[in-house]
Amino acid sequence: MNLLLSFESICIFLLPQVLLVLGIQEIHADQEMIVKISAAGQLMQCSASVDILFLLDGSYSIGKGSFERSKHFAGKLCDALDISPDRVRVGMIQFSSTPRLEFPLDSYPTKQEVKERIKKTVFRGGSTETGLALKYILRKGFPGGRNSTVPEILIIVSDGKSQGNTEIPAMQLKERGTTVFAVGIKFPRWEELHALASEPTEQHVLFAGDATDAANGFYSTLTGSTVCSTPSPDCKIESHPCERKTLETVKELAGNYVCWKGSKQQNAVHASLCPFYRWKRILIKHPSRCFRTVCPDPCDSQPCQNGGTCVPEGLDKYHCLCPVGYGGDIHCAPKLSLECSVDLLFLMDSSAGIMLEGFLRFKAFLKRFLQAVMGQDSPINVGVAQYDTDVKIPIEVGQHKDVFSLMKSIEALNFSGGGTLTGRALWYIAQHGFKSTPVFADVQDDLPRVVVLLTDSRSQDPVAEAAKYARDRGLFLIGIGSSFLRAELAEVTGNPKQTIIYSSPQDLFNKIPELQKRICSIDNPEGCQAQSLDLVFAVDASAGVGLENFLQLRDFIRSSSFHFSINRDVTQIGLVVYGSKAYTAFALDTHTSNLALLQAINQLPFLGGSASAGSALLHIYGDVMTVQKGARPGVNKVVVMLTNGGGMEDAASPAQQLRNNGILVFVVVIGDAQRDMLLRVAGSPKYLVHISSYEDLQHYEDLIVERICEEAKSPVNLCKPNPCMNQGVCILGPGSYRCECHGWEGPHCESRIVSGDSPRSLVLPPDSHMQQSPRGLQHFSRTPRHTEKYVDQKH
Repeated sequence: MNLLLSFESICIFLLPQVLLVLGIQEIHADQEMIVKISAAGQLMQCSASVDILFLLDGSYSIGKGSFERSKHFAGKLCDALDISPDRVRVGMIQFSSTPRLEFPLDSYPTKQEVKERIKKTVFRGGSTETGLALKYILRKGFPGGRNSTVPEILIIVSDGKSQGNTEIPAMQLKERGTTVFAVGIKFPRWEELHALASEPTEQHVLFAGDATDAANGFYSTLTGSTVCSTPSPDCKIESHPCERKTLETVKELAGNYVCWKGSKQQNAVHASLCPFYRWKRILIKHPSRCFRTVCPDPCDSQPCQNGGTCVPEGLDKYHCLCPVGYGGDIHCAPKLSLECSVDLLFLMDSSAGIMLEGFLRFKAFLKRFLQAVMGQDSPINVGVAQYDTDVKIPIEVGQHKDVFSLMKSIEALNFSGGGTLTGRALWYIAQHGFKSTPVFADVQDDLPRVVVLLTDSRSQDPVAEAAKYARDRGLFLIGIGSSFLRAELAEVTGNPKQTIIYSSPQDLFNKIPELQKRICSIDNPEGCQAQSLDLVFAVDASAGVGLENFLQLRDFIRSSSFHFSINRDVTQIGLVVYGSKAYTAFALDTHTSNLALLQAINQLPFLGGSASAGSALLHIYGDVMTVQKGARPGVNKVVVMLTNGGGMEDAASPAQQLRNNGILVFVVVIGDAQRDMLLRVAGSPKYLVHISSYEDLQHYEDLIVERICEEAKSPVNLCKPNPCMNQGVCILGPGSYRCECHGWEGPHCESRIVSGDSPRSLVLPPDSHMQQSPRGLQHFSRTPRHTEKYVDQKH
């Protein structure tokens, strides 16, 4: 008995070409086909008018455990039947020493009631009298059935080890027109089951150990005999070689042993060799064929793109599990896009430090990223450079205009090994990375240049000077690497926000959306976006700050400018440096692109000497934040003063003068300084930021930009600062203003009236919003676009 239990506990094994179901039935098919057979078995539903009677073996040779499995099979088969009084009716008989009617076919009208009653059936035990049970059905018919007016199907679930004759009653049942299915359980005797089953026996003999497979086989046979219809016109019945096994006990010669035999002679006993036998249980194989229904898998057409995994949901539905960066639609189309126009160069580490594995990972990441973000009309030009001891550019920026050819070129890149000279690579890229791009002949200063460094090994040469040189030439640097490279990457990019750190190889691919965001931050800033703003930086360039700290202030301004879209319609930036005197590095309307602005910031001069913040603020008030110097009426205005707190004694009064004219003064002080005096200059604690060291300045960038942008959204007084020149008076109207001029004329009182001449009539373009008024008044209205003809005039 223990031996039998140990065989019953065999599990399901999945092998490349065979599915072992309890070791008893094997269908020789690949795993994909086995999955399809199982899936089809779960989808089948027979709605024909048919009477089905289960005949369950409840004898001791089956045992209680196998009887429960028989009940499970019966319940599973009911899932494929449309049970109702006028369609499929189901009844059950349990047999052992005698047959017992568990419930007739007309007892339960619904599938749920039938399944619940099957679960409550109790194992009875006894001998295996299959023949008596068949004779009972011959005598009684199908209890509760429809008297042969509909097809009758008998499903015998047994181990086939009957203790009486079964062939004659089984043959009589089949001659009466009853279709007999013989379903094996436990370790069945297949020869007897084949004798019980209807012809062809291969289609009417099943194994209950795999209920889903057996349900498929049962349904396939009924479909082939037109009792039931196929679940889908595209489904078909296929024949597969299969092998069934049974456990038999055989006698085996163990050897010859000395034994004592008697003789006819009186008191004569002599020694002899006697054969010794032992009983052994073996699995005997029975080759056969299994007929199963297979339906087309909705995933057969491979609908998921870009490495997505297709998961079927029934016969005609599916969903795709998409990798990071995809999922723009149900088929894993790219969900990211680089809508910004940039020239993009990937600088890929190919040194021995990252090894071949790291190089291949970067290649895969590069391909995945570009497939995700590049469309047919993508505005970006892409190139790839790789470096170790030397640098080469196998894919020039803009060389490929379609993703397919770009992917082929990336796939052809080879690992080179060698030293990790990241600094040398940055020098080379700054000088040669973009020069060979043919499109630069037409759009030389308008297209930002972005370099994405992919590395996973520390540089063997200095990177700081080379990276600064690259940034000074207008390159926007982004660094991607592991956490141990965080400091080096920050040194390369000049801004921790432009470094992307991944924690594991798989996490690298999760950084695709972040890289897309970083690349486009140069063209679509994260700061004030479309809010119009006139912004002036006042930078302390005195000896108190010192050259080294001044350069950090310059880098801060450079990094902050990435948050703004520089053009005449959105953000204008001017810059003033000051020591004892103030000097305009560039006016508000000097630069109209981010790239031109970055190049100008790199040229800021260090002045030295003492500091006078008051003279700098007066200079901004009278010579920078004016209409004639590019300031726009109707646009919010902010001055950001970067200082170490020196020379602030005379700054409170001009700062208040700026505020009275609608100009916000924002003070950023680094180091120790007198807070009370700084508060008088800033006007409010909200506009004062105190930072302990120049190294910490970069961590306050987001906070400072956020507060600047809040001001950009506040209401604007069109007459502050006064747009009228030469003592003209600004007079507000509803959503507009006008200038009252005395001895002057023009939109802003900019032209002197010559003595003896009558005031000249102004001829303005049709889109101007100035209106003639009595007594030399000029009238302007505010429009959604802040940039009018008069904004661009220089006087």
